[in-house]
Amino acid sequence: MVSFGASKVKEEAQMSQKQYRKITTIRLTVTGVLMAMNIALSSFGIPVPGGRLYLCDVVISLAAILLNPFEAFVVGGVGSFLGDLLFYPAPMFVSLVTHGLQAAVISVFSHKILKSKPILASGIGVTIGAVIMVVGYTLGKIYVYSTFEYAMVKLPYEIAQGAIGAIFGMLLCWKCGIYKLFDTMINRKTDLFA
Repeated sequence: MVSFGASKVKEEAQMSQKQYRKITTIRLTVTGVLMAMNIALSSFGIPVPGGRLYLCDVVISLAAILLNPFEAFVVGGVGSFLGDLLFYPAPMFVSLVTHGLQAAVISVFSHKILKSKPILASGIGVTIGAVIMVVGYTLGKIYVYSTFEYAMVKLPYEIAQGAIGAIFGMLLCWKCGIYKLFDTMINRKTDLFA
């Protein structure tokens, strides 16, 4: 009987480890896909007077609501850094810090604060994240381009980019069912691909 119990415990441990590997693989894959989407959306923008409006904040907000803070930082910060490195390298370090911090803060709010009200927590998180993005890019542009006026001209577009990212990130996550799908894939107790 003792050997049967030990065998059962060993079998459960192996199943748990197998499940953990599958969840880790899913999380890694989702992080990679969202990071690639961020890089792609960093490469082109909607033409507006005086520049372009980028939609990468939609992906950053969505990823930050779904993923843990480290994974969100990778998608937001590293993804934006790589997108800028490939297409427009001047503000790449501003993007790394600003979008990384934005994503991490949204993720912390979405997963650690107001756990009983995840939609409200995500809403607060994306709002604070949008403020971080606007302030970070405004200060970053003052530093990178050495002109306060240039940053002030771009400020309305930064605000619009942050607001669009927050709104559409929330809509995709909560109204289009992406959160529910992701949560089902990660938290399902049965064998996912049996």
